[in-house]
Amino acid sequence: MDRRAAFCRDIARSAGAVALDGFTNRVAGFGMKGPQDFLTETDAAVERHLKARIAEEFPEDGFLGEEGGGAIKSDIWVVDPIDGTANFARDIPHFCISIAFVSNGETEIGAIYNPVLDELYFARRGHGGTRNGKALAVAQTSDFDAACVEFGWSNRKTNKRYLEVLSNILERGANVRRGASGALGLAYVADGRSDAYAELHMHAWDCLAGLLMVKEAGGAVAPFLSLGGLTKGGAVLAAAPGVAFGMSEATGIALEAGK
Repeated sequence: MDRRAAFCRDIARSAGAVALDGFTNRVAGFGMKGPQDFLTETDAAVERHLKARIAEEFPEDGFLGEEGGGAIKSDIWVVDPIDGTANFARDIPHFCISIAFVSNGETEIGAIYNPVLDELYFARRGHGGTRNGKALAVAQTSDFDAACVEFGWSNRKTNKRYLEVLSNILERGANVRRGASGALGLAYVADGRSDAYAELHMHAWDCLAGLLMVKEAGGAVAPFLSLGGLTKGGAVLAAAPGVAFGMSEATGIALEAGK
């Protein structure tokens, strides 16, 4: 696991270099995989880079990427080559590479890298988390009137349900924002920049690294892998302890037992 942890840090930065080059030098334009589901050439280039590096270093491990999919194995790397593609496509520098390593149903390692800001978030189960070497810690916020939370939108759930939950959060007094990168939204909870992140449905590549970071930073999270999230996705909630219960009530998303 030590070797995989060091390798994960390395490939997050090398993939970030590919993404940053694409962001800086790309030709204008983008494709669409579906409604509000953007695709650029750089998504594919970053995923190819990561898949090749992992296959070379750990050929026995599985690989699951947003663009190319993959086969589930007991040891598997779960990758979003660019989380926040809509931002990337519109020249907004709020996007990242998200990488998680899952072994026997547990997320062991996670990295989220924003190459524009050169911010590398990293966590290892039982070892805490860091941003550029500085320890991560969730916010101490307990008053919703002072809380700033992020609520992601998903076209896999109805707008009616989204608006109901949004209204519930606002009625508690929190400020609600949406940055259009769920992985960075989760990293910001781990870093105390946000008090909570919630989304009614996320895929594994969007959230596994971030959920691990929030747990390692002292936050509360919803169960994800135990509910089949690796294959089918699911609801995501991550929060500072002081607002976690209220966010769970407002969103209808349960927290892990004991949290």
